[in-house]
Amino acid sequence: MNLQAKFSLYNAITKIAVILVLGLIILLSIEKISYHHLDNRLTKKRLKVIANLNDNEIDNLLRAQHTFTDYNILKDEFIVLTAIPKTKQLDPSISFTTERREIEGDIEIYRILNDQFEYNNKRYKLELGETMTAMDAVKNTIRFYMLVVLVIALLVTLITDYAFTQFILRPFYKIIDQKLNKVNDPIAYDYENIPTTTTDFKFLDNSINALMRKISSLFSLEKQFIANVSHELLTPISILSGRLENILTAENLPIEHENKILASLKTLNRLKVIINSLLLISKVENEQYLKKDQVAIQHELSDLYEDLEDRIIDKKLTYTNNVKEDFVFTGNQALIHTLLINIINNAIKYNVVNGTINISDELSDNAYILKVEDTGIGMEKENIANAFNRFEREENNEKEDSFGLGLAIVNSIAKFHQLTIDIKSEKHKGTMVTIHFPL
Repeated sequence: MNLQAKFSLYNAITKIAVILVLGLIILLSIEKISYHHLDNRLTKKRLKVIANLNDNEIDNLLRAQHTFTDYNILKDEFIVLTAIPKTKQLDPSISFTTERREIEGDIEIYRILNDQFEYNNKRYKLELGETMTAMDAVKNTIRFYMLVVLVIALLVTLITDYAFTQFILRPFYKIIDQKLNKVNDPIAYDYENIPTTTTDFKFLDNSINALMRKISSLFSLEKQFIANVSHELLTPISILSGRLENILTAENLPIEHENKILASLKTLNRLKVIINSLLLISKVENEQYLKKDQVAIQHELSDLYEDLEDRIIDKKLTYTNNVKEDFVFTGNQALIHTLLINIINNAIKYNVVNGTINISDELSDNAYILKVEDTGIGMEKENIANAFNRFEREENNEKEDSFGLGLAIVNSIAKFHQLTIDIKSEKHKGTMVTIHFPL
């Protein structure tokens, strides 16, 4: 999960929590405020009723048992007056209850004020009721609109928060994209700062620039070292090889000395091959090659067969080229040639006498796939993962011309061209190398 998504998720969770808490508080407050308002209205009506009572009105309420006032035909309010005996002390407190009452055949929920008072030395119980239907309708309407307002407020704040985080993080993503993802050559690095007003992003930008300056300096030193190695090591080796070859031309050279000189020449040649291989890997990894050639894979395989035909015949191998697609790849032709020749060379080197080598291809939706399959000695499963490491060789491999650098070179060239190499192998059954060329 990226930083922007985390910010948005955090804002969403906190806002939902705040809105839920506020909504709960508002709902509870509406309930309490409604009851409080209704109770206050009933209390004021009680004072008016008691202040305006007289003997005739009391007699009418008691004898005629009128439960509704004259002005309310909708049964929203009622007054009940009941005479009570003086059996105990008068309760001066006013209480409120919520009950269902049947008034003239209709059942409604009322908020009822209960009171006791004395009038002309007689005690009465007064009940003032007001229906809660209207109040419930108002409460439900308020709740609905409050819910709509809260949801809209939540959506608006989430959208604005997401847009704001995207705006505020835009310089950060520019720094990552331009200063890290798109940098292939440290020497060609752009040190211009990304415009931003955020102090943290400025610090990040300056830190990356400082780091890239160090890397660029080390990169230049490495290139210089490679050039020095190429000159300082290969030149003495060539001189030694020439001198030893001149000694071999002497007519009176003892046979035992000749054998030692031949062994020394072989060792020098091995050293020269190792140095050239390491130099090639280093140059490829430092991207010192151009990728502007149109490489026809089928044509390259034909050229490779001409170079390796003698070795294939010497080992009595059956070589089959089943490549059908005329695939053309943009890259460095010399490096692709080296990649293919190393893979096929391994298929020859580690194959058995009278074995087979089969090359095939297929075209998928997003890649061109080339397969090189042999019936050689294969590899153990635990060794496949390390096959691309430098100087990594199969145990008990007695081949003197194997330095463990062939697949390391293949891996470097593949990464340089954004190719994918996959190896499937089984001991004593063979190996299949699959190359994925992106379309």
